Amino acid sequence: MPAAIRNSLDSSAFLRLRFSGLKTEDRFQLGHRLLMPRRAKRCHILCMSAVAAGLVAKSRLFGASFAGAARGISSRNALRPGGRIDVLSRHLDMAPAGLKGSGAQMASRRGKSRAAIVAAATAAGMAAGGVLVADGPKEKELSFAQIAKLPRPGFQTIGASSFLPDGSHVLYLKSSEYGSLSRQLYATDVSTGKTVALACTPPGTGEEKELSLEEKLRRERARQMNTGVTSFKIAGSGQGLVLVPMGGALYVREGIEEKAELKRLFDPSELGSGPFIDPQISDDGSLVCFVWKDEVYCVPADGSHKPRQLTAGARGTGKTHGLADFLAQEELDRFEGFWISPDGSMVAYEEVTEAHIPQFRIMHSGSSDVGENAQEDHRYPFAGEENPKVKLCVVSAAEDSGDAAAGSPPKVTSFDLAGPFGEDFYLARVQWIPEGSIIAQVLNREQTEIAVLKLDPKTGAIRTLLKEKTDVWINVHNMLKPLENGRFLWASERSGFRHLYIYGPDASGEATLKPVTGGEWQVEEVVAVDEEKGYVYFMGTSEGKWLGRHLFKASLKEGPSQKVQQITKEAGMHGVVVDKQCKFFVDTSSAMDRPASAKLRSLEDGREVCTIDKNEDPLIPTLNLKSPELFTVQSTDKKVTLQGAVYKPDPAKFGPGPYPTVVSCYGGPHVQFISNNWGMTADLRAQALRSKGFLVVKCDNRGSNRRGLNFEGGLKFDMGNIEVEDQATAVRWCVQKGLADPKRVAIYGWSYGGYLSAMCLAKGSDVFKCAVAGAPVTSWDGYDTCYTERYMGTPKSNEKGYQSSSVMEHVSSMKGDLLLVHGLLDENVHFRHTARLINALIAAQKPYQLLLFPNERHSPRSQKDREFMEERIFAFIQKSLA
Repeated sequence: MPAAIRNSLDSSAFLRLRFSGLKTEDRFQLGHRLLMPRRAKRCHILCMSAVAAGLVAKSRLFGASFAGAARGISSRNALRPGGRIDVLSRHLDMAPAGLKGSGAQMASRRGKSRAAIVAAATAAGMAAGGVLVADGPKEKELSFAQIAKLPRPGFQTIGASSFLPDGSHVLYLKSSEYGSLSRQLYATDVSTGKTVALACTPPGTGEEKELSLEEKLRRERARQMNTGVTSFKIAGSGQGLVLVPMGGALYVREGIEEKAELKRLFDPSELGSGPFIDPQISDDGSLVCFVWKDEVYCVPADGSHKPRQLTAGARGTGKTHGLADFLAQEELDRFEGFWISPDGSMVAYEEVTEAHIPQFRIMHSGSSDVGENAQEDHRYPFAGEENPKVKLCVVSAAEDSGDAAAGSPPKVTSFDLAGPFGEDFYLARVQWIPEGSIIAQVLNREQTEIAVLKLDPKTGAIRTLLKEKTDVWINVHNMLKPLENGRFLWASERSGFRHLYIYGPDASGEATLKPVTGGEWQVEEVVAVDEEKGYVYFMGTSEGKWLGRHLFKASLKEGPSQKVQQITKEAGMHGVVVDKQCKFFVDTSSAMDRPASAKLRSLEDGREVCTIDKNEDPLIPTLNLKSPELFTVQSTDKKVTLQGAVYKPDPAKFGPGPYPTVVSCYGGPHVQFISNNWGMTADLRAQALRSKGFLVVKCDNRGSNRRGLNFEGGLKFDMGNIEVEDQATAVRWCVQKGLADPKRVAIYGWSYGGYLSAMCLAKGSDVFKCAVAGAPVTSWDGYDTCYTERYMGTPKSNEKGYQSSSVMEHVSSMKGDLLLVHGLLDENVHFRHTARLINALIAAQKPYQLLLFPNERHSPRSQKDREFMEERIFAFIQKSLA
């Protein structure tokens, strides 16, 4: 036997040995050397594969590939077929065993006698994890670089679409080429379908590395990965004004005519260094506002005057004016901290005080810098501790307000929002209504009650219009829509499913909530109200069908028993923007069997007017993507039906199963992991695993979104329990169906999914053999107030729940392999979570592996970091399930 082969057998790395290049006698000897120490049955089976390969050596039609893990050949009592002779490959063909050429193809080429031997060897090899490989053209394999690449193939379509006021054009953001995260601003003519570019950033500008820390953190909160032109605002009438923040300056364009130009509002150097945060324009197109160094500034939209400071007293005092606090952005999906009145005459803004919250320091351990440049300090409100103090104020934006001669800001009117729930509340939503008043939505700290308040900006008077209470939690929304005569449209989950109601006086003058829709399905977004014709247009699910999202139309006059009209017909997930005239809408949609695309449609019947973006990503045909198969299974207690999906390996290559299995999970509130969208198919990590013989399983456990409040509320006060149970139920279903190998099951997830993965290994070691926990929460007393207390209460009020929901509490029963992955700059789920878990693992003498990224936050942004992470995760799973 060649020395190179003997040496490679002693390697502690993954071995991938290919027989096709050896002489027949060497193949036979190698098979015996590898297999004789094994148990008799396995030895006989796998040697048969080696002999079969040797019999056809001269034709080079077959080969048998073997791979052993570092601890596998000598101690695992198993072989890991699926590779070539090179050691420690960095490619995804380091795979579990599977058949790569059918016995029928072999027989047709070599005759019946030889085929009999080969077929027997094939069957034997399949049973023992062996593989027979047909030389010749191979399916192109996904690389780690492809898996890590953003945007995902087929995902790249238009974003942030909006109609001009006259409805003549649709404006949107889109990348100029496939595979790029850099977006530009385009407009499509509704009548002709012609598209023109309106704003483009020069190459190399607008990249994330150029942004300030404050801007980077806002992008983290918004999960924003795109660069270039990332936002725009439309205001005014006719073709209106378009506000475009770009390249560190603010630009305005009057309409989209060819002669129209982007005009810079002012020279940024007039204010000094620092970014302009959250620029907005008034509905009438007269005023632009933004935040600079913790204060709100305004400038006429025509650029006739220089920027003027509207607020004062925040800078350098531990306060901010006009900026949404961390909790509002991260947990309430509110990114605005100021609101301009429709006519541009007044500005409401939020004052946030955080000086009383202890600082949490994050060190830039991967940096060569020292001192202030090597650290960040964050005012982080941990569960059970103090929250930021929030005040809502309003100020006049008129030129003659304030002491112009002295340059002082105008007079401020403040609102006392403590009335409904005391001083400890959350400011959830703020909006102006046509009559000139302000509507504010306020939550109690427990987030079981919400109050809708009407504020008088002139007097500071406050009136409570509506209060809601629940035993689960309040899910805030953006569906309050003003109607005529002081009424408004409202959404509530009081029935257990979110539905629409009209708030207004009844015949006796008493304010009531009149239901508009009803049933065991959900309204998710109101996209238009045509009060003249008496209709509301909304996005939602259908009864018993939670995998899709469609546009519906309902009468404002009929009750909840009415049959709503579905306008979008194509199966899948739809996102819709409607013009002000309620004639057309942009339909951005995808499904598991089709990539994302955008079409202009008639609001009357949903017919297609033109295609805005067809999405012909050239990468898709090269990837051999297979959509997952959906399944449902009853929960262990038979109370609910769980939705699952499986990515099956090709049975022609890997046999009918059972397969080594990898569970991909999230499992937390406000997220639905399984739906009929292209993202299911374009999950390249799942596709790569599938193509290598792993079964990939996904399951939306109780606690997941879009199934009603009771389904989501199953984890109330007790996270990490019912989710583990439901994930295990999905695995057992796959085992019963002969798909999953019960002895080889891994699980991975990120954020809440990382938490759930660690909990599954700790509490379900009978099911899960290894886990990858990415950026996991490990103890809920170390996460923020707003999210944690919504679901768990406070550490004092729910001491037992916090204890049982901590991963550290269950470390002693943890078995199997654990890989912890974390970014050291994560200011959302601090690395402290992983460090605390490591302490517990060491104390319990439990092994673990650690993968750290010194320059990453909660969402890995570096292509190289993501690529390295994918490779390490795959190697870990493969080795652990060997």
